[in-house]
Amino acid sequence: PAVILSNHQSVLDMMGLMEVLPDNCVQVGKKELMYMGSVGLIMYLGGVIFINRKSTSSAKMVMSEVAKTMVAENV
Repeated sequence: PAVILSNHQSVLDMMGLMEVLPDNCVQVGKKELMYMGSVGLIMYLGGVIFINRKSTSSAKMVMSEVAKTMVAENV
């Protein structure tokens, strides 16, 4: 298991990571990226989990549910 953090130079970094990372990786991004037109659509369709960084409780809840799903699916 590993956690990979990406300090993005652009929003295109996340789309590039989709091709490089193994299939059993889960990507998390800030919710604002979902509204970046075609980039947001591609990220959404690519399975990126979006979190609301302005709401700590919401972000923690989403990440907790993702973690539970990952454990259940042995990801």
